[in-house]
Formats: sequence, C-alpha cells, structure tokens
Amino acid sequence: MSFHLDADKLVDLDQAVGAVADGAIVALGGGLSARLPMALVRELIRQGRRDLHVVGSAHGIDVDLLVAAGAIAVCEESYVGFEQDLGLAPAYRRAVETGALEVHESCCATILTQLRAAEFGLPFMPVRGVKGSDIRRLHPEYGEVTCPFTGETLVVVPPLRPDVVLIHAPIGDRRGNLHLDQPYVLDERFAAASRNVVATVERITSTEEVATAGITIPAHLVSAVAEVPFGAHPTSCYPGYAYDRPHIAEYVRCATAGGAELAGYQDRFVTGAPTEDAYRKLIGEDRLAALGRWSDSTEAWKELFK
Repeated sequence: MSFHLDADKLVDLDQAVGAVADGAIVALGGGLSARLPMALVRELIRQGRRDLHVVGSAHGIDVDLLVAAGAIAVCEESYVGFEQDLGLAPAYRRAVETGALEVHESCCATILTQLRAAEFGLPFMPVRGVKGSDIRRLHPEYGEVTCPFTGETLVVVPPLRPDVVLIHAPIGDRRGNLHLDQPYVLDERFAAASRNVVATVERITSTEEVATAGITIPAHLVSAVAEVPFGAHPTSCYPGYAYDRPHIAEYVRCATAGGAELAGYQDRFVTGAPTEDAYRKLIGEDRLAALGRWSDSTEAWKELFK
C-alpha cells in the first residue's frame, strides 16, 4: 500500500496517463463491459505506450483495443471477450494464436488472493482452485506448501503489486476520494495493493457528496484523478449510462476483419480523436444522452440494445 497525501490531485487526462511507463504492470478496473477505464485506455494508445503487463479480472474491449494497438506484451486475465452476446475478443485471440502476446491465464479468485497477500504484507497465500489445472503450467512462480494443521498440500501464490491501477468512477473529489457503485469487481483490492491509483471520474464534486454516497477508495491511495465525462464509454457506468452495444458490436466487426477495418476504427475513435472531447463529439450528444435514459422504462432499455 502506498500513501499519496497531496491535497489536490486533479490533473488533465494526458497528465494522469503520464504515470504509466512503458513496461509497467498495469491493472485495469471494472469488468467485462461495465465501468472499464476506456478514456485512460485510449490515452495510453494515443501516447504510444508499449510492453505493458496488464492484469485484471474479466475484460473486453479495453484489453482487445490495447492488444490491437500493440501496447501489451503480457496479459494476465481470467477472460477476455464479449460474453455470449458478441463472442471472443478478436484482436486478443489473433495475438495469442500467433504468439504476439504472452498470456498468463489466471482466475479471479487467484488474482484476488494475490492482491490480499500484497495488502497484508505476506510473501504468499494459499489457493485451492488452481490445484490440478493447467494454470500451474502458465505460472511457474506458484509454489506448494504443506498445511501444518491438516497435512494437506496447497498451492501458494505470490503477492501481486501492480505499478498502477486504472479506475473509472462515477464521482470523486479533488483529493482523490472515489465512490463506486457495486459491483466493485476487484477495484478496491487493486487500489489497496497497487503503487499508484490513477482514476477518471464522471464528475468532480465535493468531499461531502462523495462521503454521503460512500467512499469506496480513500484519497490516500489515489495518486491522480481526472474529470472525464463518459470516461467508460462504450462500456457502462451505472447508474449514469448503459453500455453502447451497437458501438461495441461495430468494434468487434472491425477487429474481426482486422487490417484496414481495424485500423480504420483506431484512426477514427482513438488516434484520430486526439482528446476525449473530440471522442464524445464523434459519438454524438444525442447518442450519449440516450444511453443515460436506460432506466426511464423497459422500452427505453430494450431500444438501446437493438
């Protein structure tokens, strides 16, 4: 656990990403298509980061986009894809099949245990789910111990201490206090175990408002915070807005085609949109507003996913 005690940590997005060096171990907050730190991901690509070691629970367009941009050297996730809706992550799958990406497949519970070991200052912690699986083959750093109470042989895993975790939150204050709506996925554990927490928030507000909503990640863990409305788009940030299924479906189509189609998506929505203001203009105010009306009615919710 690192302590960051500056009274004002509000920075621009490009400054926030400046904390991420080439080759860093980068944890990604959120999960699947919910509250992924997409503005930070796009800015990493704009700034040309390379050789990242990415860790997370179960992710989708964030990891796939970073892989497509050539930003990741090692990926340590339990799953990368778009669930039964849109299938596996195309760029990620190609990179794995061609050997362009080193994969250390893990599972959510094991990553959680490693984060807890880092939090508690322990050299290892035991896990049960790995035993007998091929995950051991992907992680030669795992070991075994004999339980002094039962004699049972247990797999043990080392602490996981990312250099930085990237998180998107609905609200936060200038000091870095963050409120998250559940599910937290692994965000609060990543925050406690990482050397740096870099966050984007939908809205910077008062400490009192964040405290009333509930401080999920306290300011002393956070090194930088940037205000980026719709910073999780095209994924969701409930209760503010739903995920943009048509946009994600278009990305999956481009990523599946590869080549010029994928490059066209990147040129338009990432490198061709030099700021998040430009990105939001590309998406359009009407579309973003519609995503925010997901809870108006069942019909409004269904309309978003046609």
